[in-house]
Amino acid sequence: MEFFQTTQLSVPLSQITLLLMLSTLVLFFGRIKLALLINYLFTLYWGYIFNREHLVGSSLEKINYFNAIYFGFGLVIVILALIGFLVHRD
Repeated sequence: MEFFQTTQLSVPLSQITLLLMLSTLVLFFGRIKLALLINYLFTLYWGYIFNREHLVGSSLEKINYFNAIYFGFGLVIVILALIGFLVHRD
């Protein structure tokens, strides 16, 4: 629990602005599921790619299997969501 209390992650304001603009634009067109997917992708990017050095250091050898599997399941969710968007039947 101490890890969560002491770790500080940074997110650039430009990326937060981009997320807000994309989400708002997509929500204006009534695509709620797409807005959720966009938010999920940003969260996945910030947590595992952008702040990787803060969490595990600069070497890939320090990544444990749980983080790799969790990130892999995140990518699988994104792929399944995209397939669901393409195969959507009215």
